Amino acid sequence: MKETIDTPSPPHSPTSSSEAEKGRSTVDLEEIGEREGYVLDTALAQNQNLQTTEDGRTVLIPQPSSSPYDPLNWSSKKKHIILIVVSATALLADYGSATGAVTLIQQAEQWNMTQDHVNHSQVGNVFMLGAGAPFVVGLAAYFGRYPVLFWFVVIALATAIWCAGAQTFESFMAARILNGFFSTVTQGGGLMFVKDMFFLHEQARKINIWSGFIVLSPYLGPLFAAFITSTQIWQWAFGVYSIITGLCLIAIMALGEETYYDRKTVQPELIPNGPRWQRMLGIQQWQSGYIINTPMDALMRPVTMLLKPVVFLSTIYYLVTFAWVVGINTTLAMFLPPVYGFGSKQIGFFYFTPIVAAILGEACGHWLHDFLAVFSTRRNKGHLEPEARLLAIWVATPFMIAGLVLMGFAMEGHYHYMVTALGWGLYVFGIMIVTVAINAYLLDSYPEASGEVAAWICFGRTTGGFIVSYFMVEWLNEQGARRQFGTMAAINVFAFLIAVVMQVWGKRMRVWGGRANFKTV
Repeated sequence: MKETIDTPSPPHSPTSSSEAEKGRSTVDLEEIGEREGYVLDTALAQNQNLQTTEDGRTVLIPQPSSSPYDPLNWSSKKKHIILIVVSATALLADYGSATGAVTLIQQAEQWNMTQDHVNHSQVGNVFMLGAGAPFVVGLAAYFGRYPVLFWFVVIALATAIWCAGAQTFESFMAARILNGFFSTVTQGGGLMFVKDMFFLHEQARKINIWSGFIVLSPYLGPLFAAFITSTQIWQWAFGVYSIITGLCLIAIMALGEETYYDRKTVQPELIPNGPRWQRMLGIQQWQSGYIINTPMDALMRPVTMLLKPVVFLSTIYYLVTFAWVVGINTTLAMFLPPVYGFGSKQIGFFYFTPIVAAILGEACGHWLHDFLAVFSTRRNKGHLEPEARLLAIWVATPFMIAGLVLMGFAMEGHYHYMVTALGWGLYVFGIMIVTVAINAYLLDSYPEASGEVAAWICFGRTTGGFIVSYFMVEWLNEQGARRQFGTMAAINVFAFLIAVVMQVWGKRMRVWGGRANFKTV
């Protein structure tokens, strides 16, 4: 699907007096798309008064209002600047988390503990990355996107500095747990911003950008930390993390904006009513009553979505698929030295493999997801069903299974380290494609619940990593790498079967589970 513009053509359909305040369309194409499949080709659309892209070929879903303050009507430059800021902030969570996978070597010596014991701080941080996500979207539904983004990153910066300055393990662990909760703000809630600013035909590529930062982040942290700790004390690794967090905070303050714009209710415009810093702090949203959700409404939104069958199954799928990313990453600094005699620098160089694999996966996904959507739409008489997004999992799964099996054989058989690196790269390449596919699927399934579905995917990802991090080292020591990674591959096969179930019966489950029916989008 061609991404030609970000500015829609003038609306053609008339609106009622209540809708005219924001120039709302009377047609809810998202509701129709959830039920019957999305129709993007204007030649097949029954209502010829729909707004389209400039070339007239693609229907805009959702239909934007006529207001210039509607995020869908913002310039392409403004949208993409905010997308990059949100995506870069999403990098913070796993970057900071995985930094501890390398620093634990020096910390164990300093605090006279085993590396496995110091790793408990890592596990606590990983768990909070997922636990914080439902809170992010709940608070955003009550206070607004921008203030939650700003205040969470402020506290993330404070706790990152605390990590760098901690003198005891207990203090360090407390800082790590709090940092995990607050740094997850756009990892758990980033899909809200994508949905707010971009039309359906653009969303897969934008999710691909956002997901690329997320998948890259757990490898960039150890990469830099390994080189830093080879010549400096471990505190400098978290010092660099604090600097990166501070830069993201500056970008949020200078370039961020409130992207929430509800087309379901009639309210005054938010943006003309005051300076941007008031929206950043949440003052304007609060004083104007711009968001009408009650605390209970906001609290129940994530709970409501978890009870939807396809959201629950997608969370389980991603939990058992992505768990090995976190498990491998948090323990690799302990795995590699006994097998290959690696020091800090060699471990750092080894992390180039997943970084290159993630970049290749992002580049491939830039075309793959749209290609599969177009392919499925043509076969389905012009209707794009959300389940079409799951076709990409068929492409990704062989790479993930082959990668895990190859890693297991290479590590136990002491094959050349490049063989181990190849296996790791294959797995990460597949994970990058899967991440976009599962997020795009849930966004198409429940467009009114973009934040909530992303929060549960984030929860699944980190919960799986939290669980396996506790026993990865003992598991390897007891069963060996070949059996360990073979079991991981077998679990990925089971996860693939879950995806097949959703692909075959997903629409029936969505109809049975019903729409979100939230008070606001």
